[in-house]
Amino acid sequence: QVQLVESGGGLVQPGGSLRLSCAASGGTFSIYTMGWYHQALGKRRKLVASISGAGNTTYIESVKGRFTISRDNAKNMVYLQMNQLKPEDTGVYSCEARLGLSFSYWGHGTQVTVSA
Repeated sequence: QVQLVESGGGLVQPGGSLRLSCAASGGTFSIYTMGWYHQALGKRRKLVASISGAGNTTYIESVKGRFTISRDNAKNMVYLQMNQLKPEDTGVYSCEARLGLSFSYWGHGTQVTVSA
């Protein structure tokens, strides 16, 4: 069983930056693929970035060049650096730990609001 706790959300102006953190406990962190998901109000949750245990990353097109996902396996942490934020980036960001198709663990999420 893996427990995940996100932090780092908040209110930021358009063009600003935030760094989200996700602290993991209760498992062998390095074997999990970690993902950050975004859920805007009234919309489905979608994967915006992921990173494998070996450090391979994927991003959706809309965040490429603006967001960077990283992990520190020694500290059981995964991060999402978000730059050049836009109002459409507003929503709840959640962290997922996934192992194959059978195991998936979620945090409760952190709210990001991009507004002037």
